[in-house]
Amino acid sequence: MARMTAARAAVEILKREGVTDAFGVPGAAINPFYAALKASGGIAHTLARHVEGASHMAEGYTRTHPGNIGVCIGTSGPAGTDMITGLYSATGDSIPILCITGQAPTAVIHKEDFQAVDIASIAKPVTKMAVTVLEAAQVPGVFQQAFHLMRSGRPGPVLIDLPIDVQLTEIEFDPETYEPLPVYKPAASRAQIEKAIGMLNAAERPLIVAGGGVINADAADLLVEFAELTGTPVVPTLMGWGVLPDDHDLNAGMVGLQTSHRYGNATFLESDFVLGIGNRWANRHTGKLDVYTAGRTFVHVDVEPTQIGKIFAPDYGIASDAKAALELFVEVARELKAAGELPDRSAWAASAQERKATLLRRTHFDNVPIKPQRVYEEMNKAFGPETRYVSTIGLSQIAGAQMLHVFKPRHWINCGQAGPLGWTIPAALGVAKADPDAQVVALSGDYDFQFMLEELAVGAQHKIPYVHVLVNNSYLGLIRQAQRAFDIDFQVKLEFENINSPELGVYGVDHVKVAEGLGCKAIRVTDPSELAAAFEQAKKLAAEFQVPVVVEAILERVTNISMSGTNDISNVVEFEEIATEPGHAPTSIKTLKA
Repeated sequence: MARMTAARAAVEILKREGVTDAFGVPGAAINPFYAALKASGGIAHTLARHVEGASHMAEGYTRTHPGNIGVCIGTSGPAGTDMITGLYSATGDSIPILCITGQAPTAVIHKEDFQAVDIASIAKPVTKMAVTVLEAAQVPGVFQQAFHLMRSGRPGPVLIDLPIDVQLTEIEFDPETYEPLPVYKPAASRAQIEKAIGMLNAAERPLIVAGGGVINADAADLLVEFAELTGTPVVPTLMGWGVLPDDHDLNAGMVGLQTSHRYGNATFLESDFVLGIGNRWANRHTGKLDVYTAGRTFVHVDVEPTQIGKIFAPDYGIASDAKAALELFVEVARELKAAGELPDRSAWAASAQERKATLLRRTHFDNVPIKPQRVYEEMNKAFGPETRYVSTIGLSQIAGAQMLHVFKPRHWINCGQAGPLGWTIPAALGVAKADPDAQVVALSGDYDFQFMLEELAVGAQHKIPYVHVLVNNSYLGLIRQAQRAFDIDFQVKLEFENINSPELGVYGVDHVKVAEGLGCKAIRVTDPSELAAAFEQAKKLAAEFQVPVVVEAILERVTNISMSGTNDISNVVEFEEIATEPGHAPTSIKTLKA
């Protein structure tokens, strides 16, 4: 048998599980693992500036391609606690990432040794498994189990904590005979699918709600085929956006309190049956459950059995991987179609498209300072259907989801459940690392951008180019808008007069200087007519210098973005003018019918 350190065995397993990239920050307690990483070769490492940043890079990396598992590595103590936010984010969105931490020697873990913390206990609520390995011989089995768990059932993250003495201990391990464990996914039965399709066929105005589980299962093509066979309009959730192109004739638009379309909500409220696949009925999608469920029959398909009935009791539930279920949905639908037993849904689908051409928000404004809607209009013109958008939270993300267009799975990469400020920059770097040939475009408000902007230096150092659209109103815009209900405007202003950049007025932080100081390129835009040229220049600079390029749009200080203030999808307030003529929404999916 081959003898090697447990750390080297762990690295060899990573390679045989398909890992080619890792993100992290070395330190004393994890240095044996880093030594093994260097000696073994075959895994590229990207040095982060913050360990939380490394965890979000791993998230972005995983979310980019089916089968990817991002790996983040840190030393003991605060490195592990820094990565908790990434683990929470990954858990909420069913994203498999592997977090590897160093630890104090086993003999002193509980003796308040320097940077010794029970990270496994801290991480347990936000992982599928979190373990401190106390016996070196268990390292191979723990890593093998980690990959099995990350991929099985509802995907999610794992943390493995390795005391330094465990890493250094030699063990017997033969990497040449190592094999990953089989992945377990629950699968629907034919009888279950036949019952669900029978319920769909009995409805007059059915919809499919397609969640992130469809994308995680790499089942978008099957979802589209099933929708086309049955003629059923599809509502993608925010995490499922891109499951079918925005311009598909069965795309009914998104539904919800914030990241939704006027036409999407209107069509949903007309429906009488909903088939949810790989979705979790998130509260920002449903709003008040009495409004959301009234008059509708629900079937829920989810890979995690305990997810069914968690938010509300469906009329029928199926515990199944989305791909396994959709394979059967397509099989049964083909048979019914061949037998002429599928209802004609053309009138219902046409009504959804009619709303799509009439219930539009205005994006074209020539105001200076710039209105945010115009930024997204120009982004639609500048960035094509191959663009991978990355965003996390705030008015910038909400407005982007309302006004941008997505045409493919994994081309809207968004932190959905956790929404941590600062996520966007490191996640975009992870996406660009996973797909270096893609046009990656990140979208942030000024506060999200400022949270982890040091990670821009990672893009400069490691030559990871992407374009970052920064919409700056020097405000915590979403919190300010939420504070309207309390009649306050308190502790949400970021404005100050920068003594080094007086030309900014009250917009405070000079993001151009900061970005340039971190080795990147940046362009500031104050007039909407300059946006198109700025985006083109940004693409050229990113290609030429192979670094992140920031395009900062100076916005009007206060804009209220469409959303419900009453937790009711039937009562979304349109604060701005709606589109009343085609020129008001020139990049809409369908030309406005005035």
